[in-house]
Amino acid sequence: MSPLAAPREFHGSFRSDELARAVYSEAAGVAREWPRAVAVPLTTQAVVTLVRWANATQQPLIARGSGTSMAGGAVGDGVIVDLSRLRDCADIAPLSGARLRGLAAAATHSVIVGPGVLRGEVDDAARTLGLRFPVDPSSGAYCTVGGMAATNAAGPHSLSRGPMRDWVVGLECVFADATRAWIRRGAPLPDLPAVQRLVAWGAEHGERADRRSTLAVRKDSSGYAIGAWRASGELVDLLVGSEGTMALFTAIEVALEPRPAASATMLAAFASLDQAAAAALAASGAGAATCELLDRTLLDLARGGARAVPVPDGTDAVLLSAIEGDDAFVADVGIRRLRATFEAHGATVVTLGATPDDEHALWEWRHAASPMLAALDPSIASVQVIEDGCVPPPQLAAYVRGVREALTRQRLRGVIFGHAGDAHMHVNPLVDVRDGDWRARLEALVAEVAALTARLGGTLAGEHGDGRLRAPLNAAVRGADAMTAWAGIKRAADPESLLNPGVIVPVEAQQALGKIKYDPALPPLPAAARDALDEVRRTRGYAQPRLELVDAHSAR
Repeated sequence: MSPLAAPREFHGSFRSDELARAVYSEAAGVAREWPRAVAVPLTTQAVVTLVRWANATQQPLIARGSGTSMAGGAVGDGVIVDLSRLRDCADIAPLSGARLRGLAAAATHSVIVGPGVLRGEVDDAARTLGLRFPVDPSSGAYCTVGGMAATNAAGPHSLSRGPMRDWVVGLECVFADATRAWIRRGAPLPDLPAVQRLVAWGAEHGERADRRSTLAVRKDSSGYAIGAWRASGELVDLLVGSEGTMALFTAIEVALEPRPAASATMLAAFASLDQAAAAALAASGAGAATCELLDRTLLDLARGGARAVPVPDGTDAVLLSAIEGDDAFVADVGIRRLRATFEAHGATVVTLGATPDDEHALWEWRHAASPMLAALDPSIASVQVIEDGCVPPPQLAAYVRGVREALTRQRLRGVIFGHAGDAHMHVNPLVDVRDGDWRARLEALVAEVAALTARLGGTLAGEHGDGRLRAPLNAAVRGADAMTAWAGIKRAADPESLLNPGVIVPVEAQQALGKIKYDPALPPLPAAARDALDEVRRTRGYAQPRLELVDAHSAR
């Protein structure tokens, strides 16, 4: 392949050398795909220039932030557009009027940030004014706000606060034809061709598509959010979660809410999965702000080590739940009410965390999953290919049980944990890549769990998006009508399919599991790129600029 030349008057880095391409060939998920080049724009106008160049050269563009994407949406055969250097941040200001339409009810303020600003940075700035940014994925310290908007990210507080979509006031977009405009709640839509096509598509097909594709789940970041768009009448709701396939986001206005004055946390053990699932279903009604599940698969992995959870032998599942309130008394009353609810559903042991130190200690068990997985034998890979399933809440126990059985049939260990209050589970199959048939068993597991999700009326993506991993599986889960609708709306936004092709809407002959970065049969990456990516994974340093990092390793 001939090296690509940078667009004229492009302000930023544009590289197509081997090291640059290699260090962007992987993200946090399982996929490896060498890009054609890497572009790191330093201004919004540079993004416009890049999109104009892509139209002239027919080069696909793949938007990317910190590279925390799990589903392969940030790697692919195209030009990676690393938006992490767009880091402007405006002052926090009050919200009012039409801009509140469709937002979470608690929103009082907002701030405009570049897509490369980290979630943790937004929350830290909000904290100084007694506010918070309540969308809290576990990668919040290093994931970008742009990536969160692209995938409709969520986290533990989605049970009470909702996902990213509920907190996005507006998006500055560069559309596929290089036109640029803000799409804001309560504001007139700009008179642009892409916007006109989307509105026309919605008027002609939206009602039928909404009726055919809506699920009875609490969270869904799969496909295009036609139902949310129709419910609010706000185009921003369609753009959130579109994974860089409709537009590149060059600024995001996010809403903030008052930070709660007090909280309390509780860990409850259950002897059966069904009891834990029923208690999780009741948690929201009992006032829980969060409700997380640690399955016995995780408890078994931790048993005997420093991170072992102090629960009785025979515990099948643990719930970790929090209450928030205006003062310590309200939080204390709430956590005791929640304790009574859990005990009524069969909790065998309940541990309360009423002080900040106690709460932190309890949450450490929830956050211990990734470090424990990282410490496994190097030949055992945590292959996250079914890590985002979400089902209707009454089906939670059936889903977890079905995943356990599928893992057993394929002779695989696995770790299951996640957001029980939303019936949204993260599953990490543990694969020994020295086994000759590991890939065949993994492919069978993916097919089994997709079929299970479809039977239970669920979605394959609760908060991480479809990426290239789930796009080919969605026809079997969501049906032909949904796929036809998603393909139609993609054409309306991006007729030439230049923006992240193969994400959400699969391209011809696309397979769910392409090149898996843990496959020992793959050619090794250049040493400097491999060392840089290993450093990112080991230190959770996803916010580090990749080009500078790989150049530093190359110079050693």
